[in-house]
Amino acid sequence: MGSVHGVSLASRYTPNNKPEIEFQIDHSKWDILLKRHVDDAGNVDYKSFAKDIKALQNYLDYLAINRPADGAPKPQKLAYYINLYNAATVKLILDNYPTKSIKDIKNPWGKDIVQMGDEKISLGDLEHKILRKMDEPRIHFAINCASYSCPKLLNTAFTATNLENLLEQTAKDFINDPKRNVLTQEKASLSEIFNWYKKDFTKNGSLIDYLNQYADQKLTSNTKISYLDYNWGLNEIE
Repeated sequence: MGSVHGVSLASRYTPNNKPEIEFQIDHSKWDILLKRHVDDAGNVDYKSFAKDIKALQNYLDYLAINRPADGAPKPQKLAYYINLYNAATVKLILDNYPTKSIKDIKNPWGKDIVQMGDEKISLGDLEHKILRKMDEPRIHFAINCASYSCPKLLNTAFTATNLENLLEQTAKDFINDPKRNVLTQEKASLSEIFNWYKKDFTKNGSLIDYLNQYADQKLTSNTKISYLDYNWGLNEIE
């Protein structure tokens, strides 16, 4: 097994001499950082994370030179872009720490701060022009905007292998979390995420149809829907 830029390579030649190289993007460095600095509720110890800012930058540099090809399998691409979004968001907070909210940072989603190959893009473009175009609404439960009302930052890195299980877990966790959605049969007080990105959740049915795939408390067509105030406070361990 050789390696190029930390990407593991399968054996270069099979016995009948056909080249067989399979790139697997390695997210283990991000996984280590998440386990060290993020609790099970998704709260982040930014003070301790700041001590690992070099390791975080090394991971972001690694992602920058190992962007998956357009023809790469969808799970590999989704894992890459979700981790890239979350790691770049943590780096943005650390670069501006201490802060009470990501919204106190000037133009947090509009600045070109995410390196991918030769280009730099913004967090907003990464979300709207790449992730949302991949036809996977569960990304909204996986990417974290460093705020209390956002889906929690998982302390596990996404990989092509664990992607499906983690996306299912994040959807169930978020929809059934009473801090983020309050569900009764009569009334559903939902996260603004379901308002902002409604069209992403209603391509194949109503919003209630979508929620009922994951909600422990099933809703009906008569359930009254309203939206909760969004708490943009920093998702910091108190």
